Amino acid sequence: MSFNQPLGGNEMPRFGGPATMMRLPTAATAEGLNACFIGVPLDGGTSYRAGTRFGPRQIRAESCLLRPFNVATGAAPFESLQVADVGDVAINTFNLPDTARRIREAYQELLRHPVIPLSLGGDHSMTYPILQAIAEKHGPVALVHVDAHADIGDAMFGERIAHGTTFRRCYEDNLIVPELTFQIGLRGTGYSLDDFNWSRGKGFTVVPADECWDKKLSPLMEEIRSKIGDRKAYISYDIDSLDPAYAPGTGTPEIGGLTTAQALQIIRGCQGLNIVGADLVEVSPPYDQSGNTALTAANLLFEMLCVLPGVKYA
Repeated sequence: MSFNQPLGGNEMPRFGGPATMMRLPTAATAEGLNACFIGVPLDGGTSYRAGTRFGPRQIRAESCLLRPFNVATGAAPFESLQVADVGDVAINTFNLPDTARRIREAYQELLRHPVIPLSLGGDHSMTYPILQAIAEKHGPVALVHVDAHADIGDAMFGERIAHGTTFRRCYEDNLIVPELTFQIGLRGTGYSLDDFNWSRGKGFTVVPADECWDKKLSPLMEEIRSKIGDRKAYISYDIDSLDPAYAPGTGTPEIGGLTTAQALQIIRGCQGLNIVGADLVEVSPPYDQSGNTALTAANLLFEMLCVLPGVKYA
């Protein structure tokens, strides 16, 4: 069997060629794919700085620099899996609840096939309908959630779907396993001293950013892997988990965040989990003048691809 390959920089200059994730072939459906990249160009759920609707396109643009082998880990995803870019969900720019329905139905269609979706965001409200579709197929999943914010608000301006309510909705809908939900990197100011205690009260494990400072996170991930075991798992990575020095192009930046090296340790530490999906959210290109935030996002999505089940290692 021949696997799809990213278009190489010696075949076509990296500033040319298809504007897909890693310049991979496109696919109209997920038929025959083991994994796929899919964009959700959404910022209707943001509460401060908008612009994440442009995130998927900019992540794809910056991904042209990536090469097919992970020389640090030995992962060779394009020698192991059939991967393509299946395009974007056609969201409703003017109606967030309808957009959530459209996202859920798009992923239900994808998941008619045995494919693992890697999603390019888009604001974090997209994860709720994605996990509705994931849980419909796989049941409640373990969750590795990396973020500056817990996203467990009950409502924002009276709306129950927003980027700050995602994981309360997921908990209420039984989409995630509370005792196997890990929130890493939380920090910043809040409305009360108990802002993160709702998560703890429901059984989530909360690892604040200040517990990560100046530490390797590989031991944390070893502990998380041992707890999750062979349970089906989902990764949701908010780029604002990183310190703004590394990722300024996001809607709600918070100082004192994770480093890019720690981000790699977290994602590489998910290798061996039974991952059924992942997303990278909250890249806002209007606040990303250097392109480094989108470039970082593209690299982290590639790292997610590298830890999927079935990937061969050298």
